[in-house]
Amino acid sequence: MTPPVPQASTILASLGQAAFEWDIASDAMVWSEQLAAVFPDIPAAALASGAGFSKLIEPVRSVRSDALGLSPPAGRGVGAPYRIEYGVRASTSAPVLWIEESGCWFAGADGRPARVQGIVRINNERHARDEQLVRLSRHDPLTGELNRTLLVASLAEAIEEAARFRSSFGFMLIGIDHLARINDAFGFDVADAGISDVAKRIRVRLRGGDVLGRFSGNKFGLILKNCTVEDINIAAERFLAGIRDDVVPTKSGPVSVTASIGAVSVPRHARTADEAINRAHETLDMAKRRRAGSFSLWRPNVERDAQRRVNIRVTDEIVTALNERRIVMAFEPVVEARSRQAAFYECLVRMEQDDGQILLAPDIVPVAEKLGLIRLVDHRVLELVVAELAASSNVQLSLNISPDTTMDPDWWASIESVMRAHPGVAERLIVEITETVAIQDIDDVRGFVTRLKDFGSRIAIDDFGAGYTSFRNLRKLGVDIVKIDGAFVQNIARSADDRAFVQTLIDLARRLGIKTVAEWVQDEEAAGLLRDWGCDYIQGRLIGLASSQRPWDKAETALPAAG
Repeated sequence: MTPPVPQASTILASLGQAAFEWDIASDAMVWSEQLAAVFPDIPAAALASGAGFSKLIEPVRSVRSDALGLSPPAGRGVGAPYRIEYGVRASTSAPVLWIEESGCWFAGADGRPARVQGIVRINNERHARDEQLVRLSRHDPLTGELNRTLLVASLAEAIEEAARFRSSFGFMLIGIDHLARINDAFGFDVADAGISDVAKRIRVRLRGGDVLGRFSGNKFGLILKNCTVEDINIAAERFLAGIRDDVVPTKSGPVSVTASIGAVSVPRHARTADEAINRAHETLDMAKRRRAGSFSLWRPNVERDAQRRVNIRVTDEIVTALNERRIVMAFEPVVEARSRQAAFYECLVRMEQDDGQILLAPDIVPVAEKLGLIRLVDHRVLELVVAELAASSNVQLSLNISPDTTMDPDWWASIESVMRAHPGVAERLIVEITETVAIQDIDDVRGFVTRLKDFGSRIAIDDFGAGYTSFRNLRKLGVDIVKIDGAFVQNIARSADDRAFVQTLIDLARRLGIKTVAEWVQDEEAAGLLRDWGCDYIQGRLIGLASSQRPWDKAETALPAAG
């Protein structure tokens, strides 16, 4: 082959490249003088033929000859271009040298490759980048452990293996406790340092064959191979102790970290990856509710499984009822304590079932809240209540909304739309929010209250006394009505403690100009006490329970204002 001119040789050498010509018939390869620069540890004799060169190539030794057959044919005398990448190893103990080869082959009289001219160049950097990209696609960049996708795939493989060999293993979810507090107190970089340190502490306590991966932001998934239930318990304590016993050193100083663990024995109590993850998640939540830094192992529970089946059935029924307009209202009267005239009616959600039975709010709302359906129910209730208000100009109604709805922008869009479409409705609407909601985010709830009051609606705090809202917060929120929790009202005729508590609430509310409603009033004796103490309104069994009929249709006089 004609050697490159001096300037070309210098350029090739500087780029880590060498040129060659390969006569396929004789299999002889002739190289430029830069050969030693590209392959310094490989004798020239080993590169003198195509067959000799192929012995050094991996992973596929025929990659060069295969490339010629796969590249498009060219006319006689015209080269057909090709380009390939492969690894070259001087010996089994030597590192792989990654090569990029490009060139053209020329056909002989039979149209098949007869001669090749090309250039090889070292391409280790690009291959390293490719390997890094592959690694990042498989591993969590912060901890270096498997990412969620590979962790779940490994879990599925472990389940198949356990079924094949009739073995068992443990699957754990390890959740770092109160990570959000570390974020708030020190910043995300310190929290990341804590996550990375926890991963290391778990890693050093693993056995060979165990699999660790980052499941989510503050959770790690762990597959413990060949593990009995007793082994799982022992391992969990080992991990918990390893995490909590030493502080995490960070640039902001030492940080104390604890973790909780939920685990399940597989395949004994989980037959699929999804089932294992769900049950480990469930037990992790149980552990966290018990106390931070604890461990819980999944066990069968007949009552829980039965409740799950009920939840699934009710969920399906709720969605179907919404679609078929079988979510309806029942109306419970709230009357003035002295005159017993109706002041307003509380709207309570009901669901008509296919068999004619009616599900009450306690059967619907908790499940709807737990499964994320409550916003749909609340939207439907708003439509129904506004329709009633629009149809009857002399009625005042109250509706209860769930915690999530207070911050739901779609609900706000709906209420703004219906208020504009029905002038005068807002002034006859009372929105009830529970006390526990009011105290969780007092500033957010105050914004919610302000927007509703701007429409002209009033706000009631429901179940007051069950939580810890101070009267100072009631004044800050600007609520109009306090509904005293019926648990304190129903026994006031017999309990001195309840009498003192309810009387104090009524007195304080009156001083702040807030109307009071006593719930669950059972008898005349209780009603008389409440009236004498200055309670404004009462509701409950004595007055009349909720009915699907419209009580105001029978009223002979217009309803007085509620405040």
